[in-house]
Amino acid sequence: MIYSTATVPVNAAGETPLTRDQVWKGLEAKARDARLFLPEGLCTRCDVTEESATHFVREATIAGADLREIITLEPQRKVTFFQAKGPREGAIVNELFEDEAGALQLRFYCYLGLRDKAPGSPEEQAEQASFDSDRGYKAALLSTLKRTRELLADGRL
Repeated sequence: MIYSTATVPVNAAGETPLTRDQVWKGLEAKARDARLFLPEGLCTRCDVTEESATHFVREATIAGADLREIITLEPQRKVTFFQAKGPREGAIVNELFEDEAGALQLRFYCYLGLRDKAPGSPEEQAEQASFDSDRGYKAALLSTLKRTRELLADGRL
């Protein structure tokens, strides 16, 4: 199994401050359309295909892989992506919280397996290393905050 986590401050020194509501709008926009947040060309399709009071379903093609994700929103707090179809199975969570000093933080964590691969396989170990690397989910959190600031500055959020 793959377990990875990363946490970054929302309002690091030198950055335009964001409120919880602004970050939440960015997280919700990212959940509905990953194309707004991923590098150009990485996500070629991202459509909400079902929606209910408790969740929505997103079908996407990211890095050439077709995905189906069931996404739940806990407003102002947490977005959970349940991997229903694609190379991975499990859950990915983006969570907003305040640390002990009251500073807003954005945390990523996941618990995943690779479909049709043995636990602890070389493929799973490589995926774990990728998630935990400098280009992994910590970089994705920072990129999400950067893109949220850009969308706010452009009046698109």
